[in-house]
Amino acid sequence: MNDPAVQATRNLLKEALAPAPDADTSTPDLRTMFTPSSHRLALDPDVTVVRGARGTGKTYWAKALTDPDLRRVAAKSYMMPRLERTDVITAFGGTDPVLGGKRTIADLVKAGVEPRDLWSAVVLMALGQPEVQGLETWTDRIEWTRHNGEKYEAALRRADREARDQKQTLILLFDTLDHLHHDRRQLDLLLAGLFEVALELRLTTGALRAKIFVRPDMYDSAPRDFADASKLGANATDLSWSRENLYGLLFHRLGNHTSKQAEEFRRDTGTWSLEGPGRYVAPVDVIADQKRQEQEFIKLAGQFMGTDRRKGHTYTWVPNHLQDGLGRVSPRTWLLTLFRSAELTAEKWASHPTPLHYDAIRESLSNSASLRVDELKDDIGWAAAAVEALSGTQVPMERSAVRFAWDSKGLRTAISQLVADGERGSGPRGRDGEGALVHAEVIRELLDLGVMTERTNGAIDLPDIYRLAFNIGRKGGVARKPVI
Repeated sequence: MNDPAVQATRNLLKEALAPAPDADTSTPDLRTMFTPSSHRLALDPDVTVVRGARGTGKTYWAKALTDPDLRRVAAKSYMMPRLERTDVITAFGGTDPVLGGKRTIADLVKAGVEPRDLWSAVVLMALGQPEVQGLETWTDRIEWTRHNGEKYEAALRRADREARDQKQTLILLFDTLDHLHHDRRQLDLLLAGLFEVALELRLTTGALRAKIFVRPDMYDSAPRDFADASKLGANATDLSWSRENLYGLLFHRLGNHTSKQAEEFRRDTGTWSLEGPGRYVAPVDVIADQKRQEQEFIKLAGQFMGTDRRKGHTYTWVPNHLQDGLGRVSPRTWLLTLFRSAELTAEKWASHPTPLHYDAIRESLSNSASLRVDELKDDIGWAAAAVEALSGTQVPMERSAVRFAWDSKGLRTAISQLVADGERGSGPRGRDGEGALVHAEVIRELLDLGVMTERTNGAIDLPDIYRLAFNIGRKGGVARKPVI
């Protein structure tokens, strides 16, 4: 018999966690914005580089920083009043950037522009330098900047003084840097130039700051052979999601939906505080205490991933099977998994006594794995091709077996085609001068990316979030469901 209360909560899960039509173009809003404790430094004006894998919130926070209302919410949540005295200019990325997209940059790189000069010109345009703004093309702006170092420094001092007089901080924001250039070397050089100019702002001014949202692998790959480069790491942070953060995000989304059932959820989970129109903040233990969170999740999904403890505890099982080789879980795949679980439960196990059925959770992993692989194809196409070349095998496997699969499936040719296409990111570092794969280096890079893991005996394994999207087995693992 269907319990109306269970049905209502199941509907709340489906409605509150429904994926946006396009996560990259959706806009953060006051009601649903969640401020995990681990992301505080990402919004600190003095932090220059924010590293984050796909789906961890880089573009989300970049957009939130450009919205004065959301900045005020973040300032209050993180007890960071300086954010309320901050202006943000989008220098690259977003819908109205100072610098155009990859076609503009590709033309400039082809013309031989130095990356440092390019980003310096972007800074002057963002600051409203009249002599640069009066020029029609980026080629002319960059050329002017290159030959007017003294005026460049004077413009920085003037803008810095004006901001300090107004007791303001001005942030120049850089996002969506993933596809600056299809050639790996050129991409690295462009990022290195950006890092150099951004660090110069940090070290020579008091109120001008750059904030760069970038993938960790891109940050690691860019050469840092400029002055004071060692200081860049001291001004960097990572967008990470702990288990408590993930569950906090789930409960925040459920409690901030507009439905009547969201009101019921808030009443059942403690005293939520109202902070702004329609925005509720959960009790601290609901968003930060594992024991309390587990109690609440058991109400949604039961205690075990089966009829008893032998199949695992739901609270730990779900995030553990969504993480990559570095232990990272994308909040996007986390919410999608729970959303799809609610849909599957309604379709197949409508009379189940909890809103989520354990088998529905298990089945939903295939959807999440497909999404994660699609993201990997967009960001690091060669890495997805490397995993796909292992289709039909079983992990863990010896490195020699990995090499054999790659060679027999023509991975080198596939990677060369991806790089030539220019739409799926750049290639791996582990290639020689003729493009041949240096297998050990490619495996090391995949380990560093979290796409692969290594057993203590040296055998290669794959996290479920990647393994399940292809026909790759594991003895005793979650049943695989190939991508169609």
